[in-house]
This record gives sequence, C-alpha cells and structure tokens, in this order.
Amino acid sequence: AVLQELLAQKHKNGNRCLIFCQMTKMMDILEDFLTGKNILTSGWMAQRSFKIGGHGGGVPDKSLDFVFILSTRAGGLGINLIAADTVIFYDNDWNPTMDSQATDRAHRIGQKKKVFVYRLVTKNSVEERILTRAR
Repeated sequence: AVLQELLAQKHKNGNRCLIFCQMTKMMDILEDFLTGKNILTSGWMAQRSFKIGGHGGGVPDKSLDFVFILSTRAGGLGINLIAADTVIFYDNDWNPTMDSQATDRAHRIGQKKKVFVYRLVTKNSVEERILTRAR
C-alpha cells in the first residue's frame, strides 16, 4: 500500500523511479503487482535492454514505464540510470555496500536532478535491525 501510494505521487510529479530488490523473486512479485495496478505496462525481463537505454540519460522516452525494477546485485555492474530521480529500496540488501552501489546508479556524472532515496522497512523487523547496524 505504501509503495502504491508513493508511486502514484511520483508518477503525478513526473518522476522516474528505480525500485531495487535484493532477491530476484521479489522482482517477479513486484512485476505482477505493478502490472496488475497498471503502473508497469511490460515485464522487466522482456524489455530490460530497451528500458536501460531509456533510463540511461538524456531525455527520457515518455513511452517507457516510469518505474524500472532491478536487483541491488546489479549495482556494481556499471549501469548508468541518470534519467531516474527516485530510488526506492523495496527489499533492502543485507550488505549495505550493495545498496550504496545501487544508489550510485542514479548519482552518476550527468545527473541534473536531485535524487530522492526511499527505504521501505517494516517496523520492529530483522530488516530494521540490519539497517540500524549498517548506519
């Protein structure tokens, strides 16, 4: 519910969002959810290279989804996604360095917009303790 509300606000404001997950299975679940809510129009695997090109810089292609789902494990692969101005961690990585590298994908040379980073964390969870220790 929080993700859906956040994405509705970001879409209304014309933002481009990256949603990072640690687990690729969670990416499949998010794809189903976002497709069902008409937020995502095509599967993340089917259009991956096309979408990376659209989020890669310059003027964003308006025909592309405003949301791009990817794994934090792709964070160190040099993917440049400067057209995005919002980073959402849905499924935080257990290694805080991976999350940091993932955030850097939007903070590359050529980024002209302020980048907002959101971490969705359940209160009183293991995830909350991990993030507290990482800080």
